[in-house]
Amino acid sequence: MSLELYLRNAWIRKHTTSPQEIANLLAVADRDIAQSQVPGLGPEWRFDIAYNAALQLAVAALAASGFRAERQNKHQRAFECLAFTVGLDRNDVDLLDRFRRKRHIAVYEQVGAVSDQEAAEMLSLSQRLRGIVAEWLGRVHPELA
Repeated sequence: MSLELYLRNAWIRKHTTSPQEIANLLAVADRDIAQSQVPGLGPEWRFDIAYNAALQLAVAALAASGFRAERQNKHQRAFECLAFTVGLDRNDVDLLDRFRRKRHIAVYEQVGAVSDQEAAEMLSLSQRLRGIVAEWLGRVHPELA
C-alpha cells in the first residue's frame, strides 16, 4: 500500500496545507495530551482525549504530505497512513487500529470498556507519536514545522 494507492481508491484526497494548519493540529494534540492527564478523569475519558491527540497528529502528518482522509473511515485511514507519512512501525499502526475500535465501543456501546492500563497505553502512544511527528516534520517538511 501507499499514499498513491489510497488516493486512487478515494480513501484520501489531495489537500494543500499551511504552517498555520499544522501548528493548530499540533496545538490540539498538545492540549489533549495534557488534558488526558488531569487528575480525577476516568479511564474512558483519559483514553478518548489521548486518542484524539493521536488522531490530530495523524491528520497533521497526512496534511503535511499533501492529503486529507475522506470522511468515511477517516480515523482508520489517517492512522493507516502514518506508515506512509512518518514511517510509523506496523505494530504501532495496528495498536492504533485496535484502540480505534476500542474507542468506538467505549463512546457508543458500552460503559466501562476501557481499563486504566489501556488509557495509560493510549497516552504513552500519543506522547511517542508527538515526538515522531515533530521530528519528521522538522526533517521532511521544515517549512511547516
